[in-house]
Amino acid sequence: MKDNLTDKGWITPYFRLYSGRFALYLILGVLTLLSASMLMFTSGYLITKSSTMPYNILLVYVPIVGVRAFGIGRSVIHYIERLVGHDAVLRILSRMRVRLYRVLEPQALFIRSRYRTGDILGALADDIEQLQNVYIRTVFPSLVAIVLYATVVVALGMFDVVFALLVALYILILVAVLPYISLRLTRRTNAEVKRERNGLYQQLTDAVMGIGDWVISGRHHDFLTDYECAEAVVANKERKLHVWSRWRGLIGQLVVGLAAVAMIYWSTGQAAAGHIDPTLIAAFVLVVFPLADAFLPVADAVERIPEYKESLDRLVRMEGQSGEGPTDRENSLNKSSYGIESSSGAALQVRLKLEHVKFTYDNEGANSVDGVSIDIPQGKRIAVIGRSGAGKSTLLKLIQGALEPAEGAVMINDRAAVDYGEEIPKLISVLNQSPHLFDTTVANNILLGRPEASEEEIQQAAEQARMGELMASLPEGLNTPMRETGQRFSGGERQRIALARVLLQNTPVLILDEPTVGLDPRTERALLSTIFQATSGKSLIWVTHHLVGAEHMDEIIFMEHGRIIMRGTHAELMEREPRYRNLYHLDRPVSTGE
Repeated sequence: MKDNLTDKGWITPYFRLYSGRFALYLILGVLTLLSASMLMFTSGYLITKSSTMPYNILLVYVPIVGVRAFGIGRSVIHYIERLVGHDAVLRILSRMRVRLYRVLEPQALFIRSRYRTGDILGALADDIEQLQNVYIRTVFPSLVAIVLYATVVVALGMFDVVFALLVALYILILVAVLPYISLRLTRRTNAEVKRERNGLYQQLTDAVMGIGDWVISGRHHDFLTDYECAEAVVANKERKLHVWSRWRGLIGQLVVGLAAVAMIYWSTGQAAAGHIDPTLIAAFVLVVFPLADAFLPVADAVERIPEYKESLDRLVRMEGQSGEGPTDRENSLNKSSYGIESSSGAALQVRLKLEHVKFTYDNEGANSVDGVSIDIPQGKRIAVIGRSGAGKSTLLKLIQGALEPAEGAVMINDRAAVDYGEEIPKLISVLNQSPHLFDTTVANNILLGRPEASEEEIQQAAEQARMGELMASLPEGLNTPMRETGQRFSGGERQRIALARVLLQNTPVLILDEPTVGLDPRTERALLSTIFQATSGKSLIWVTHHLVGAEHMDEIIFMEHGRIIMRGTHAELMEREPRYRNLYHLDRPVSTGE
């Protein structure tokens, strides 16, 4: 179920959504502190009254019962308060995480080019946690303090208006002046600590993912030294914040002490004037301390605001960028209206057509794709070749509908590719250079291609990917656990498992996004041979840096700076393009031993 909270903020919508729980939480919070105050008030009265040696136990029986009632009541109400508060906040946390997933999901095809892994992990692990604290640690403690502020001033005003105003001034220092000063003094440092902590998180994430390379290069000590220096800088700033926190606590306690002294002076005067019973002096003085527990945390609550803002800003940026994703279009795939016909047992027929397509990531920058036109009827195989930055990856995102062209059109069966939205995976599957393999069995990783597939179909896909020898060597066959990211298997084996996944997906179009990068030449040739044989009848769009296997393509397109500078069959290019001929010989040197 969708929250429908997009573009309405990450905090305020949940107040409305859980207004009933929050109202109950606020009431219980006030009642908890009132119970604690009445416990101290009644205890002070009971102690003083008992010291006068009443001639009858009945004279202190009521305060005895009151002490028991308020003592038990405070614990029970506080428990229910926490239960209600954390129930509401955990519900919010769940919705926030789902919402963040929906923010990231439309950008899945190009998420690595937009965010660093540390940013995403930071948002999941830290930013959402920060925003849930807005309710528990800032908003509601502040609201409870305001309610009790008004209650205390009104209650004292019934006895003495002047003294009530004096107490109002003391409390104002705790709930307004001290928090304001604290916020002004620490705002910048808190924001810096938050940003630098996120930077350390990203740095550590990056280092853990590449820890093998650090060790192999012999520079792991350099990383540790740099990281410890950066950590020391952040720790120093945090130390300054802690020092100020202690000073702020001391100031707050001094204000509470002054309030207690003022209460002693006032209550003694009131008793001497006969306005209150002397037994109430201790009661009025002791009630200051539980009430202080409501006012003292306000400064700390307000001081957290810069941290919340940093988290909120990052989430808002991520959500704002997600508006470019195709899932903003509420389209569903109607096969007849999109020109895709599928009779019983017949394969889908897809025609891809790009007409004078232009796209740029920056309106003022150069086009990443500049005037590209390609026609790919069902079954055609093309290779897109070019160095890094030539526009190949952008071209793939346009074909998959992840990006919308600035000019021209990307059509799938005479409909714009972006209009297919979430149905694109039914038409186009992708085998890239680093497919993610999950920490589960081989069969489950293949099953991701089509969750409803039978065991027989999984086995068939594995055989098509020529995994028979691999499965025979494993103790549990397809049920063998792969471990995290499939690290128990070699690169070629992982690519074959990913190939079995896309074969099980059984789409009419397959994109090969440099699936052989990092493989040794023999494994590369074997994998390409498997792919070309297993995908007979499918349209292939093969993006690559080099030309091994190019002779199997129907058309070869060479891109540079977003433009097509060469195109034709392998034979045609070998005949008329010296540059292509030289590149091919570099990739496939002539050897008398062949």
